[in-house]
Amino acid sequence: MLHLPNISIVRLVRVTLIVAAIGALVLERWSLCFVALATLGASMLPDLLARRMCLRLPVPFLTYSVLFIFATLFLGEAFDFYERYWWWDIALHGTSAMGFGLVGFVFIFYLFEGDRYAAPAWAIAFISWCCAVAIGTMWEIFEFTADMTLGTNMLKSGLPDTMGDLIVDMLGALFGAISGYLYMKGLERGGLLAWLIADFVRLNRRLFRRSDEPD
Repeated sequence: MLHLPNISIVRLVRVTLIVAAIGALVLERWSLCFVALATLGASMLPDLLARRMCLRLPVPFLTYSVLFIFATLFLGEAFDFYERYWWWDIALHGTSAMGFGLVGFVFIFYLFEGDRYAAPAWAIAFISWCCAVAIGTMWEIFEFTADMTLGTNMLKSGLPDTMGDLIVDMLGALFGAISGYLYMKGLERGGLLAWLIADFVRLNRRLFRRSDEPD
């Protein structure tokens, strides 16, 4: 029953983007039409990539991914939420870092085939945190490169914006890493997003052959 509202949210977002694209096309607002269609295409990537890699994604994770893409591309760019709300960029950086922390943990856990005792929980959590921070750092490098070569203004206030984003990335990544740590300790029911990790492991049991998760 928990999954039904999440599926409805994904469909609602995609229908909204289709309606927005059609409306923009009628009004000859080409840039809005392009952003709407680009966001629609990007919202389908997590599901398509998962199928390509023969993975089964927990519905909540797919929902959060679609909402994040919608908030970043459509609301952020088409409706200028980055300028309207000072906290918009901070919130998106934090949630993305948290997600990358979870993805980093799942990847490392996969290398151990789901064995909770193959390495210390703190070590896997720390590596997960490092992976998420590295991705955030590469994004800041991308923004800097785009500003220097294409004349964009992705860094906005320059160094303060970059450092603020990196600090938020570190905190969001820490949240994701702690979730992985709690999962390793068997506390997935009691904390943060560890339950999402447990759900992913259960759905992709063939990748985590040594896991002790119940079916």
